[in-house]
Amino acid sequence: MPSRYPAPDINDLPDDIKAKVLEVQEKAGFVPNVFLALARRPAEWRAFFAYHDAIMLKEESGNPNGSLTKGEREMIVTATSATNQCLYCVVAHGALLRIYEKKPLVADQVAVNYRKADITPRQRAMLDFAMKVCLQSGAIEDADFEALHAHGFDDEDAWDIAAITAFFGLSNRMASFSSMQPNPEFYLMGRVPKAGKPASAT
Repeated sequence: MPSRYPAPDINDLPDDIKAKVLEVQEKAGFVPNVFLALARRPAEWRAFFAYHDAIMLKEESGNPNGSLTKGEREMIVTATSATNQCLYCVVAHGALLRIYEKKPLVADQVAVNYRKADITPRQRAMLDFAMKVCLQSGAIEDADFEALHAHGFDDEDAWDIAAITAFFGLSNRMASFSSMQPNPEFYLMGRVPKAGKPASAT
């Protein structure tokens, strides 16, 4: 099904947005559809990607009980996007999840039923919290934070989990209502060993 909103031509974009899109294209070898789809409204594009970068590109601490890893961030996106039935985000961020975790099967497992996935108890607790934010944010209580603390997460990690879940709730809905389609490249990424760095999916 084609997108309901035609993407603008890359050459018609404002210079700052065009430069970013070309940078992503050079790194990934293709332009993830979201970069052009949202560029039809430049002010919203800038706000969207500024917030995306703030929550998804933080420095990793290297401490297994510290800040979320890149793979864990993508795990949250994949699990909650599946619950929100967002084809684009499940496929695109599932690709990054496979690459960052170096597990070809993990994205499918997390998208279908993360409680049966090949992930750690810590990651399962993280996704339990994310799913409650996704589905019942008004019911979050101290016990939910305590469950995270038991696995080494602190309150700043809880904020990150919630922020990622909430931001991609927006992304999921924009992608779904506009019928944004995943790039074909995303479907195979991370399923077989391949040299190189992952693309940005968002």
